[in-house]
Amino acid sequence: MGSFKSPHVVLLLYVLVCFVYQSFAIGVDTNQTAKLLVDASEASGRPISETLFGIFFEEFNNAGAGGLWAELVNNRGFEAGGPNVPSNIDPWSIIGNESSLIVLTDRSSCFDRNKVALRMEVLCDSQGANSCPDDGVGIYNPGFWGMNIEKGKTYSVVLYVRSSGSINVSVSLTGSDGLQKLAAANIIASGSEVSNWTKFEVMLEAQGTNPNSRLQLTTTRKGFIWFDQVSVMPLDTYKGHGFRKDLVQMLEDLKPQFMRFPGGCFVEGGWLRNAFRWKETIGPWEERPGHFGDVWMYWTDDGLGYFELLQLAEDLGTLPIWVFNNGISHNDEVDTSSVLPFVQEALDGLEFARGNPNSTWGSLRAAMGHPEPFDLRYVGIGNEDCGRKNYLGNYLKFYSAIKRAYPDIKIISNCDGSSQKLDHPADLYDFHVYRDAETMFSMAHQFDHTSRSGPKAFVSEYAVTTGSLLAALGEAGFLIGLEKNSDVVEMASYAPLFSNDKRANFAAIVFNSSHLYGTPSYWMQCLFNESSGATIFNATLQTNSSTDQVEQLLASAISWKNSENENSYLRIKIVNFGTDIVNLKIVVDGLELNSINLSESTKTVLTSNNPMDENSLNEPKKVIPNRSLLEKAGEDGEDVEVAILPYSFTSIDFLIESS
Repeated sequence: MGSFKSPHVVLLLYVLVCFVYQSFAIGVDTNQTAKLLVDASEASGRPISETLFGIFFEEFNNAGAGGLWAELVNNRGFEAGGPNVPSNIDPWSIIGNESSLIVLTDRSSCFDRNKVALRMEVLCDSQGANSCPDDGVGIYNPGFWGMNIEKGKTYSVVLYVRSSGSINVSVSLTGSDGLQKLAAANIIASGSEVSNWTKFEVMLEAQGTNPNSRLQLTTTRKGFIWFDQVSVMPLDTYKGHGFRKDLVQMLEDLKPQFMRFPGGCFVEGGWLRNAFRWKETIGPWEERPGHFGDVWMYWTDDGLGYFELLQLAEDLGTLPIWVFNNGISHNDEVDTSSVLPFVQEALDGLEFARGNPNSTWGSLRAAMGHPEPFDLRYVGIGNEDCGRKNYLGNYLKFYSAIKRAYPDIKIISNCDGSSQKLDHPADLYDFHVYRDAETMFSMAHQFDHTSRSGPKAFVSEYAVTTGSLLAALGEAGFLIGLEKNSDVVEMASYAPLFSNDKRANFAAIVFNSSHLYGTPSYWMQCLFNESSGATIFNATLQTNSSTDQVEQLLASAISWKNSENENSYLRIKIVNFGTDIVNLKIVVDGLELNSINLSESTKTVLTSNNPMDENSLNEPKKVIPNRSLLEKAGEDGEDVEVAILPYSFTSIDFLIESS
C-alpha cells in the first residue's frame, strides 16, 4: 500500500468509446457522459473482508454424483432401487435375453448397511445346444449419461464377486453400443476362491477415446454369479483425491476464500428420513449406504461425503463451512424437547473434523488418511428454516452446545438480520436471494442501511435464474454493492455451482462427461476474484444526464496486490446495465504523481452482441471476458481509450508504481 500516499495529486483518465455497438445500432449521438470520482488516499481506504467471495457446493443437478466426484458407475451398489427386493437396477441393463440369463436383486451382500446385491443366473454355456454369444452375456452400466474414457489413461475397476462355481468374467470398457472395445481384462477364479464375497481390482488402460462409454461385466460360463459395489475410477484425479480435474480447475480460478457444503436443501431433505446424514457418508466407500435425495429427486451413493468435501476445501486452500441438519426438513420437524440426539450428531461431526486423532471420531478421520484436523471454523445450523415452528428452539440448543465445546467456531443463523436485529445470538446470518436481472442489479444497495453492529451477513446463495449475460450483469451490480458494504457482509457465494447439461444450464459451471463451460455468471465472478482482502476506496458516479442513467451504472474501486509478482493495482469495475454507450471520465485523487504505469495497465470486458446471449457446450466461449492492454491516447500518455459498452462489465487494472 506504499504507493497510495498523497491525497493531493489528481489523475484524470478520460475513458472514451471507439466502438459502435452493432446489435443495438447505437450511434455516437446516443453516447452518455459520466464521471467517476475515486478517492484512493489511505484515509479513504477500507479493508474488504478476507473471506468475502467463496463457493457453495450442493449435490444438485448431479453436481457431485456424475460430476465433481470422478466415480463413473451410477448406482454402483445396486441400492438405488430401495431395500426391498426384487428392485429396479436402473441404469444397469442386461446384455442377453431371457433364454441366456436371469438378473435380479437379493439381500445377500456382505455389507451390513447396504444389503442389496445383484444376482446373475447364466443359463447359456460356453458350448452345447444353448451356447452363449461369443462376447458373452451379462450386465452393463452407462454411468451418468455416458462414461468419458480417454486413450492412454488408466481406470481402476473394483468389484465384489461371489459365485456357486468357478468364474471367468470379462470386465470391459466399451462404446455405448458395446461394439467399440476400449479396454478389457478377465477375472478368472476357482469356485473355492469366490465361494464367499471376494474383492477384485482390475487396472484397465484405455486403447481409445469415447465420451459415451459404458462398463460391461460378461461371461460365457453357466452358473450363478453375484456382483456388488462395482466402481470405475480414473487414476488421474485432482491431487489423487477422487475429484474431476477440469471441474476443480474452474474452482481454483475463482480463488474462493471459503466453501460452503453440502447444501442447501440437500441437507434438509423433503423428509428427515432422506436428509443428508454425515455419519452415513464416511468410512470405506463400499460400506456407505447411499441415500435418495428427495428434494432434487435422485440417488447418490455418497462416495462424495463429509470427509471428501472437507478434503476438497483443504485442497483448494479455502475455509470449509459445514451446514448440517437441525432436525427440520421441508415436511417434518423434530420437537425441541427431542432434538438433543441431532445436537450430538453435530458435535460428533465437529470432533470428526477437528478432534484429536485419538478421539472417538477423530480417530476415524485419521483412519481415512487424515490424522491432522481440518480447519473447520464455521457451521450453519440448518438451511432456510427461519420461521419454522421449532427452528429457534432447536437453534438455541445447537448454539449453546457448540459454543461450550468449540467457542471459536462461528455459527450462522438462518434468520435474516439485514433489516432488523436478530432475537437470538449468532456470529453471522444467512441471506439468500434469487431474482430477475433488473431486481438483482437494483439490490446493490441492499445493505446500505444495515446496522453496522451485530452479526454480519453471509450471502450464501444469490443468482439470477438464467444463464445469460444479462443475468451476470445484474449479479455484478449486486456484488459491487457487497464490496462497498463489506463491513457488514463477511461472505458471499453464488448458487448453484455445477450442473450436468442433461439437468439444466442454470449454474456457474455446466458440464457433460467430457466437456464443460463457464456461464457468463462464472466469468463475472472471476472479475471479483481479487476482491477478498483488498482495500476499497470511495468511488462516486456523477452525470449531467437523467437520473435513469446513473441507475444503470455501478462502479467500485479497490487496490490489490498480485501474489505472483507483488505488483500493486488499482482496479476500477464498472457495470453498464443500460442500452447506451457511456463516455466515462475517471478522476483519481490520492495517488503519488506519475504512479500509474499505463503501458502495463489492462482492461477486461465481459459483453456480447445481445444481453440474452448464453454459453453452451457447442459455443463455450460465446460470452467470456476479453482482456487487453490499455491503449494510450495523447502525447502525455495519460489519456486512455477503453470501451464502456452497453450491457457490459468492464474491469480496469491500473498498475501502481511507487516513486
